[in-house]
Amino acid sequence: MTSVFHRVPRVNLPIAVGGDGIEIIDSTGKRYIDACGGAAVSCLGHSNQRVIDAIKRQVQALPYAHTGFFSSEPAEELAERLARTAPGSLNHVYMLSGGSEAVEAALKMARQYFVEKGQPQRRHFIARRQSYHGNTLGALAIGGNAWRREPFLPILIEAHHVTPCFAYREQRNDESEEAFAQRLADELEAKIVELGEDRVAAFVAETVVGATAGAVPPVREYFKKIRAVCDKYGVLLILDEIMCGMGRTGYLFACEEDGVTPDILTIAKGLGAGYQPVGATLVTDEIFDTIVGGSGFFQHGHTYMAHATAMAAALEVQKVIEEERLLDNVRTRGEQLRSVLKETFASNAHVGDIRGRGLFVGIEFVDSRESKKPFAPTLKINARIKSEAFKRGLMVYPMGGTIDGKVGDHVLLAPPFITTDSQIETIVERLQQAVDAAIGSVQ
Repeated sequence: MTSVFHRVPRVNLPIAVGGDGIEIIDSTGKRYIDACGGAAVSCLGHSNQRVIDAIKRQVQALPYAHTGFFSSEPAEELAERLARTAPGSLNHVYMLSGGSEAVEAALKMARQYFVEKGQPQRRHFIARRQSYHGNTLGALAIGGNAWRREPFLPILIEAHHVTPCFAYREQRNDESEEAFAQRLADELEAKIVELGEDRVAAFVAETVVGATAGAVPPVREYFKKIRAVCDKYGVLLILDEIMCGMGRTGYLFACEEDGVTPDILTIAKGLGAGYQPVGATLVTDEIFDTIVGGSGFFQHGHTYMAHATAMAAALEVQKVIEEERLLDNVRTRGEQLRSVLKETFASNAHVGDIRGRGLFVGIEFVDSRESKKPFAPTLKINARIKSEAFKRGLMVYPMGGTIDGKVGDHVLLAPPFITTDSQIETIVERLQQAVDAAIGSVQ
């Protein structure tokens, strides 16, 4: 019996007692390769001594001081580092405790920015179907995952959704990438005009879609076209890089690969690598200066924002990534992972698509590769694969409802940045066994 209110209370979970590199060890001594980083969090694995030592030093010096009274040295240094490395004029960093908090802050920043500018009529937020931006009420409201939203619809703020840049499911057979991207940009523009050209505050999107659709990268030029539409109507562009950012795609900020700078950018997960709960919202000089030059303060806050110990952990994580040149390994191992997956599943009629960037890879499973017909959701293929993989000492991140929140199955792979070439081979070998067992059990 347990007094913990677990996510799924009826499931008896093993007890994790240790970490060793990319493995987690349970109380029986069994080892599990963390091929998903939990939820694309553990980018340095589970036993980085540099980060552990940095946490110890900060706890011994000062574990916590309320940000209404003090700043801290690690917060100042981390913010300076992020501002220096972020694209464009994203020079101001609001420190938080996780991804949902970062998105909530982003929405409020966008709203307050327009209030300060004398445009209080700008209240609408547009996002994309099959997006996920967090589980707090504001983040859940703009998210496009129908299954997650449905029970809470009566208490969610109004939000609007357009077609995602999901090439495997949304791009027409006779449509080029350029035409596909243009069609989506045109759809966004039409939605802005429909809501009122001066009434939309922001468009919100994951640079590379994470959990809900499974590591879906944008086609070329998509975000440049989206940026142009936003600029035309004075709409802010908010990019959510909570899952795909901080090196996960091979770039510190995923939007660098797309040549686009948002007005607001959210990060978390890989920022602190799981060693402490941490997230952040980055904003441009224009937004910061407007708020500071207006009311003078951001009307928002949390008790544990910019927590000194979390700041120290995240700062050391970012130093390790830079100094050990781990982004090089992310790009190399990412290419290897996608290549080995495609080779391994080349003749598997139930692997419809393998996609992603860097060490951020999604595998979509289908009843028929030729028609892209999904499995019946009652079969819970994604959950079966997770279970079979776990039996084999492999952790993958599963999700159902890939297509519309109801149907479709995928698993997400997001192994730590320190993963070796031989470990990539082991991950794919165990995953193949799990897929064969899971799909074989329903045939």
